[in-house]
Amino acid sequence: MLHLLTNQITHIIVDINIENVAIPIRNEADIFVIILLISKRLSDLTFLQKSSEEYLTISFLNILYRNSFSSTLTKLTINVNSFDDCLYLFNGCLESLSTLIIRIKKITRSLSEIDNTKKLLKLKHFSLATDFYTSCYDTEVVPLLRRMLNLEELTLFLSVVRSKSTYIDGNQLYDKVLNYMSQLNKFIFNIHTRIMNDFIINNNIKIDLPSNDDIRNSFIKRGFKSIDTCADDKLINNRGNCHVYSLPYQFNEFLFMNSCFQGGKFDKVRLLTMFDIRPFEHELFKIISQDFPFLQQLHICNNHRQINEHHHSSTLITFNYLFKLHLYAVHKDYVIQFLSDKNTRLPCLTNLIIEYKTLVAVTNNFTNDATRLNCSKIKYLVTYEPFVRSQNFVAYFPSL
Repeated sequence: MLHLLTNQITHIIVDINIENVAIPIRNEADIFVIILLISKRLSDLTFLQKSSEEYLTISFLNILYRNSFSSTLTKLTINVNSFDDCLYLFNGCLESLSTLIIRIKKITRSLSEIDNTKKLLKLKHFSLATDFYTSCYDTEVVPLLRRMLNLEELTLFLSVVRSKSTYIDGNQLYDKVLNYMSQLNKFIFNIHTRIMNDFIINNNIKIDLPSNDDIRNSFIKRGFKSIDTCADDKLINNRGNCHVYSLPYQFNEFLFMNSCFQGGKFDKVRLLTMFDIRPFEHELFKIISQDFPFLQQLHICNNHRQINEHHHSSTLITFNYLFKLHLYAVHKDYVIQFLSDKNTRLPCLTNLIIEYKTLVAVTNNFTNDATRLNCSKIKYLVTYEPFVRSQNFVAYFPSL
């Protein structure tokens, strides 16, 4: 095996399931480095972990390995924890790298001394995604992208928090980023901007938010005609949201959807998260069931009760492939919305995350026939609190 790694293997895929294998974080980094050090012909490496808690941490390697440890690797696909981990990969350790597909758990302010200004002339393809909101788009992400002068393909999947500012639109993207990439011929993106002015002391600051048409036109005039957007055109409780994305939609996730969503075609999306300080109504879930036909996981965060409850009886919604539903700390209206078979059918639901007291209330202590069908196939129930299984509970969840 060592001979193969050293002299023959050019492509390697490492997929670590941390949920089943207990591997210390430092050991993962060691595995990553060892593969690169001994694989003298390696050109393409995919190094991923199946864990929602942690990705790979490699920024500390900058102290141990200041020189290149791979002169052959041209393509790397990797999940890392921090923005510093990303910067380290551009610090000369991979001298032939031309394609980087990277997902960062959370982009925060860089704490390293790595130079984020040196031009990355060999990089041709770059894909950046992040799991959480970042407030460091302008201070960290934009300077990194400006280094990529010869980039030909760019993919961005970002959720950005801003204050005292406005949404990221086509004009800002062009002026701050794309104008520096004269070779760019392909740009795929989903950028979510969340304006949060909760903590601004000077209430006299006025922010004019662009309309959906304004945002759409800002991309069209820059040559990006296949895009769509859904945006709040005014602040609500000092907050506003804007999603803008290229078409056709290329990602398997759609994060932080809010109630201004108007629909579209999202055949590739398997995971949807929803968050708002306004209610999610039955009609919105109807649109989602139609426009996200292969949705498998849904996470809802909303503690505001629904207003148009009478609409529930008008249309029965079906999510044919949804197997995981996260309803923890939501208003009970959304539990009724999804667990009652008078509103929604979930033929594949096997995973449910929910508060126990809400589950007891909605199922009427596990006797409500209207919510029995959608609970019948659940194999994994997470309540984050201990409870005693009653006879009614056992009968209600026969698949547990």
